Amino acid sequence: MKSVEIIMIPVKDRQRAKEFYLKLGFKVIIEAPAAHGETWIQMGLPGSDTTISLASFQGIVCETDNIENEIKELKVKGIEAGKIDDTPWGRFAWLKDLDENSLCLHEK
Repeated sequence: MKSVEIIMIPVKDRQRAKEFYLKLGFKVIIEAPAAHGETWIQMGLPGSDTTISLASFQGIVCETDNIENEIKELKVKGIEAGKIDDTPWGRFAWLKDLDENSLCLHEK
């Protein structure tokens, strides 16, 4: 893993949350339809590479250059990742830490 790309923040109302974060100085990076009729809202602070996503669940998305190699290295360490999902936005694989917090590997 080379960087934390997105921190997914659980919110009850994405549009109200978006307005709050806009007041804090965040900018909308992406706002687009997502699965199950939801809206993907990704925001960031000017000049920052790490962004937030206003979501229905918590998660941390970490960027990797090679998702297959990353999963192999994690498996050697006793950490299991889920299957790789190929999407138009890249390749993703989810895993959980010891406290059931969600982490996601993302290869662009």
